[in-house]
Amino acid sequence: MEEKNINNLRVALVHDFLNQYGGAEKVLEVLCEMFPTAPIYTLIYDNERMGEKFLNREIHTSFLQKLPKFFRRRFKYFLLFLPTAPESFDLRNFDLVISSSGAWSKGIITRLDTMHIAYIHSPMRFVWDYNEKYLRDERKEKWGFIIRPILSYFRIWDKLAADRPDYLIANSEYTRSRIKKYYRRESEIIYPPVNHETYNMKHETAMKNEKYFLIVSRLSAYKKIDKAIEAFNKLELPLVIVGTGKEEKRLKKIAKSNIKFLGFQKDEKLPDIYENARAFIFPGVDDFGIAPVEAMMHGIAVIAIKDGGVVEIIEEGKNGEFFESGAPEVIADGVRRFCENEKNYNREYIIRSVEKFGKERFKKEMEEYIKKIISNS
Repeated sequence: MEEKNINNLRVALVHDFLNQYGGAEKVLEVLCEMFPTAPIYTLIYDNERMGEKFLNREIHTSFLQKLPKFFRRRFKYFLLFLPTAPESFDLRNFDLVISSSGAWSKGIITRLDTMHIAYIHSPMRFVWDYNEKYLRDERKEKWGFIIRPILSYFRIWDKLAADRPDYLIANSEYTRSRIKKYYRRESEIIYPPVNHETYNMKHETAMKNEKYFLIVSRLSAYKKIDKAIEAFNKLELPLVIVGTGKEEKRLKKIAKSNIKFLGFQKDEKLPDIYENARAFIFPGVDDFGIAPVEAMMHGIAVIAIKDGGVVEIIEEGKNGEFFESGAPEVIADGVRRFCENEKNYNREYIIRSVEKFGKERFKKEMEEYIKKIISNS
């Protein structure tokens, strides 16, 4: 490796799943810009759900791709096969492999002289600090006697898999502390990228006759969208929810008429939706949270739970407000405090407060980090 530089390395990118679009996939997109010829290895690729994303990339999938579509979209039927899927990738021809991992892809096996950098979005959430909550939130408590031993097996695998990369990068200080606790490893912090140029553009607002609060999120149980819905059911204020996920049907059932679901929206439509929001609601604990930064890049304040990576983003009373827990009444109280303080927020200040999370900054820091470890190897 000592005679090579970043421009002549044979690079591969590895990602857990390409079957829904969220913050992790936005990181992968920027890595693809940095390494335009690098192939992508992923456990499952769903071109229908991904649309035009990664359409022109060379994509390699695991043996799970051969399963019928019904099973590929329902992980619970083949959970026990997931640890072996990333281990099946043949990565012998590469000098550098960068895995984008929220769970599985850091578990790839590489040659002794292949450098592996894992960008960790989160230690496997549902087997560590979220394991008992996972059973409750997924309404699987009655199956706990079966699921708990499986989660224990995944914990063992996850710890062993986290020892395989040569270097770990955390997406926030919060993630770095979790990596240290669960994996007993040090990591570098490089905040994920948000395309500042796109989000500073001026747009004609698509919903200009209505002011609303906004959620942009995968509709997964751990995101706690149901708690925000319960809060807004009580507040009777308009709430717009963008995103899809397996919780969608249930969330629509519990939402009152003041809550509107827009489903999946293309990137080019999101600025219009952000533009007329009063504030962005972020009820779940996440390791960073790209969506709140996107909202702030429009000058939109964020109302969030005081936990996780978002604590590193929000300056209370300046670009957002915190609430102390995910209870609906506590979320509602946070929204009321925002309404009382709303006139004091400065959109230009909010935009400036998140300039440090821009895409070009991410590229620069990643490139410098790779060059540093290559020169030291």
